[in-house]
Amino acid sequence: PRPVITIKHKGGRMNTVTLLVIFAVGVGLYLVSLFNFFQTALTRIKASIQEIGNQLKRQADLIPNLEASVKGYLIHEKSILTMLADARKAVTGASKSSDLDKQSAAAGMLGDILPRLAVIVESNPELKGNTTVLGLMEELRDTSDKVMYARRTLIDLSADYNIKVVTFPSNFVAQMFGFKEQAGLKVEEAKSPKISL
Repeated sequence: PRPVITIKHKGGRMNTVTLLVIFAVGVGLYLVSLFNFFQTALTRIKASIQEIGNQLKRQADLIPNLEASVKGYLIHEKSILTMLADARKAVTGASKSSDLDKQSAAAGMLGDILPRLAVIVESNPELKGNTTVLGLMEELRDTSDKVMYARRTLIDLSADYNIKVVTFPSNFVAQMFGFKEQAGLKVEEAKSPKISL
């Protein structure tokens, strides 16, 4: 049998001091964990913003290739060519900017054009058979999906961070170390297509 070790001390003073030390250590660990949460969340928010910029840069690099590939086929579709040129300018400007609203607008602009261009490609047998055009459109669609995913991640991270900044008791730590709410993305209301019967 193993001997049982017991610690004997006199009086309740040791218990009180021990409890206070344990409480202080617990509070200290809690403060450190909240501080680390805020730092980690801010780093992840910045990384999401950078990912949106990276994907917009990739789109900006792909659009001129798509423009060049479809230009000869779309002589009658000047509005699409104009929209592609406008999207290229918007995406190029947004990819160099850290303005989330600008990035969001550019991503939305390209998202509006791709379905229209897909319809034109489907209706044009020469374009439909052009693997370069189809490949570029697929890459743009894939990149748009990545932008949408990065935006969703940014929205979620910002929401989690902002909840901690404003809720008790973590709001005291946020104020103590100067953590402020993050603006996040402004989501525009979706435009529903009008259907006439």
